[in-house]
Amino acid sequence: MAFLIIDRRQQGKQKSAVNRQRFLKRFRKHIKEAVTDAVNKRSITDMERGEEISIPKKDISEPIFRQGKGGKHHRVLPGNKEFVRGDRIDRPKGGSGGGGGQASNQGEGMDEFVFELNQQEFLDFMFEDLELPNLVRKQLKDSDSYKLVKGGYLRDGIPARLNVVQSLRGAKARRIALGGAIRRDIKALEEALEELGADEDSGERREIAAKLERSRRRLNQIPFLDDFDLRYNNMIQQPTPTTSAVMFCLMDVSGSMTQDIKDLAKRFFVLLHLFLKRHYEKTEVVFIRHHTKADEVDEEEFFYSRETGGTVVSSALELMNTIVRERYPTDSWNVYAAQASDGENWQDDSPKCRDLLIKSLLPLVQYYAYVEISSGKEQELWHAYGEIPELFPDRFAMRNVKEPADIFPVFRDLFERKST
Repeated sequence: MAFLIIDRRQQGKQKSAVNRQRFLKRFRKHIKEAVTDAVNKRSITDMERGEEISIPKKDISEPIFRQGKGGKHHRVLPGNKEFVRGDRIDRPKGGSGGGGGQASNQGEGMDEFVFELNQQEFLDFMFEDLELPNLVRKQLKDSDSYKLVKGGYLRDGIPARLNVVQSLRGAKARRIALGGAIRRDIKALEEALEELGADEDSGERREIAAKLERSRRRLNQIPFLDDFDLRYNNMIQQPTPTTSAVMFCLMDVSGSMTQDIKDLAKRFFVLLHLFLKRHYEKTEVVFIRHHTKADEVDEEEFFYSRETGGTVVSSALELMNTIVRERYPTDSWNVYAAQASDGENWQDDSPKCRDLLIKSLLPLVQYYAYVEISSGKEQELWHAYGEIPELFPDRFAMRNVKEPADIFPVFRDLFERKST
């Protein structure tokens, strides 16, 4: 009998997926470097797509065994119709490379191995070893995450949940309860036999001995374990705390922020937004744009609005403080903030910003990151924030960005997973 087998597996086109994962794991260092270079060269709109990655061919060469020099070697070579043993073969003309080009004593190159990372693999390498610092599990309400815990015992259940200790304990209690009266009878009969003495021909003694024997048999007939004794663990669902977190994105859009500086700030917040969406599904994001006045906006307006004005940074901090206290109580939420600015501020406002952070915001947040984008020396806001890292070393970090190539390294530095 002939059989026709049709392979209808959905993953038929991914038969080399395991080998691909081994390759990515083995050359992780080279791929991460290539991903970093790719991120620095991308525009904001292309930040999420995949990428063609090239690795120098010398870095993926496999170790092989070769025969060393010396000794006797036996080889089997293919035959030919042109040469016999002893013939001399002329050297090929046109140079040792045979390429026909001109030799040079300058320059250096190497072959490259090129392959393509899909979107998911690219994002995995982008955000590998990153996390929100100091994330604490707080929220219990509206939780859809549960764990099974013991909640007493049941008389019925599946064998896998049988509680042996409770079952044996119940069986022993049952035997004690059922055999209590019988043991008292046995004890009384044994005492009666001792009082009668050793006269075996006594009819009364034989009758007591017969009763004693029947009582002992009754006691032995009580089953060691009965279905009534079986107890099963009762498993109930218990909600587990969830990591409810909110990220505040504060961006300066004042007149001092040129278009190039705004683009760098947007690149940082795009990376942050992608990172949150990929690793923290239930994290809320609050977008705040500010010049002389701060406003809470949606994602579209945050990245694409052209509104501008003067510079009063404290307006954004005050708005954030109000929103945190009204909507995100710290006993239920992990609060994070990232601020991007060129550092220029109304002179009398910078000390106010520092005091707002120290007295009002930093006691509420888990982590606050300040990124100053300036090609020259540090601005007023940088100097005003200078003493804060010493007061809150685990909650406040500040970094400087001067060019697009600095964005991704600074982002990784701010959110790199700390060793415990």
